[in-house]
Amino acid sequence: MNAIQTQKLCKYYGKARGILDVDLTVAEGDFFGFIGPNGAGKSTTIRSLLGLIRPTSGSARIFGKEIGKEYLSILKDIGYLPSETAFYPGMRVEELLRFSARLHKTDCTQEARLLCDRLELDPKRKIRELSLGNRKKLGIVCALQHKPRLYILDEPTSGLDPLMQKEFYEILRQRNAEGATIFLSSHVLSEIARYCNKAAVISEGRILAADSVENLGHTGVKKVTLRGCPSLPKLQGAKDQVIEGDSLRFLYSGDPRRLLQELSSLPFEDISITDPDLEEIFLHYYTKEEG
Repeated sequence: MNAIQTQKLCKYYGKARGILDVDLTVAEGDFFGFIGPNGAGKSTTIRSLLGLIRPTSGSARIFGKEIGKEYLSILKDIGYLPSETAFYPGMRVEELLRFSARLHKTDCTQEARLLCDRLELDPKRKIRELSLGNRKKLGIVCALQHKPRLYILDEPTSGLDPLMQKEFYEILRQRNAEGATIFLSSHVLSEIARYCNKAAVISEGRILAADSVENLGHTGVKKVTLRGCPSLPKLQGAKDQVIEGDSLRFLYSGDPRRLLQELSSLPFEDISITDPDLEEIFLHYYTKEEG
């Protein structure tokens, strides 16, 4: 069974674009990354999946249940972390966690304690006293403490320091190994490359690519670095030029023989042609439809 399935999902805000014809398939057990720059449509997609906003058209299902008709029964299987959290400031952490657990009709006392320990979150602190990072930790514990089948996490590591990011992903890996499905959005490409087995790239409200992380890296794009070359003339297939010191770097997609012919007339001291890393490939997806 698929944990998430959307077909031609669209959302407009008046005449403004939200998302356009989003087709997503996330199988049970996937560790799925949803990648895109700010404003790409990640949060709109997630809010549509949760029934928080009504899509303009299209359909979406969670574990085979249609969003909009069965969302109350769907929500008990989901742990959701929004990109920005808001809590009652006068409550203590432990009070808010108990309140959240009651909404799921589950005793989460032991799991909440374990998660607070791992994330170094003091349950006795009042929420108004928490830093941005600690409020993010509180949101994470709320989303994870009832051990749902599906985690939908929107920019989950913003505000966390590197050590807490590492611990957070270790928790997700353990939950995923136990059979849970992880669906997380991020614009931090290195996180997707390191932790996810599948991913979809969204830009301007449209899905540009969706596949295994490994296959997304096999695009035929090459990273070319020229040392001692002051500038690059217009070259079809060349994008994302960067100058660093005496080196010029760019991504190239096209006939490699044409590339070599064009480069043969340029003054440079050294050349390197390699496979780009995954982060550079994702950036290429963002811009490949331009020009």
